[in-house]
Amino acid sequence: MRGTGVGRQLLSAALAFCDERGFAATHLWTFRGLDAARRLYEDNGFALAEERPGNQWGKKVMEQRFVRAS
Repeated sequence: MRGTGVGRQLLSAALAFCDERGFAATHLWTFRGLDAARRLYEDNGFALAEERPGNQWGKKVMEQRFVRAS
């Protein structure tokens, strides 16, 4: 589904849910190197808050936590 806008639509719906319920902030985790996802998050008000080494699916990754204040 890459490039069809589905990710943008899903993120928009999730953020609307959070905003309607008055959440103080929204956090999400991803991995360094997923540049298209990072652009999507930053376009929607998220900022990188934390990075740390991790291990996912048997591989070393740099985990990233993004935060969006509501």
